[in-house]
Amino acid sequence: MQFTVRPGQGDASGFDLGDMAVAGDLGTAESAGHVPDQGMMIYLSVVQLLDSLGGFLRGNARVLTFTGADTSFGLVVRRTKDGLSVACEKGVVARTTAPELASAVLRAAEDLGPALPPQDPVASDWEAALAAFRPLVPARKE
Repeated sequence: MQFTVRPGQGDASGFDLGDMAVAGDLGTAESAGHVPDQGMMIYLSVVQLLDSLGGFLRGNARVLTFTGADTSFGLVVRRTKDGLSVACEKGVVARTTAPELASAVLRAAEDLGPALPPQDPVASDWEAALAAFRPLVPARKE
């Protein structure tokens, strides 16, 4: 999983446009390079993903449908007998486990987050979403 901010937007803002990319054992799904454009307000989209995926992983729902903020790019996460599948409009791109998916999403979010200024209006939502999601990721073994 990777989240990126598109260049040339000036100082970092919670409303910056960016892209999501998911690479799995069965393919890739990415918002970049589509016509029409599927870029999204990346910080708001990641907050939305953390919140919705966190609720999904804590609950019993069979399917999570996610669409980023101000885009048509989306992912579908389904519970399977062996774990989870992650799909885009073209089909399944990954079969994984809940801890693996949670870890990949958290790592990508933490890689993106430092660019967001603490005084930005989205920063408090960003930090709250990360704090709520972190317990879903197993502690790394040393």
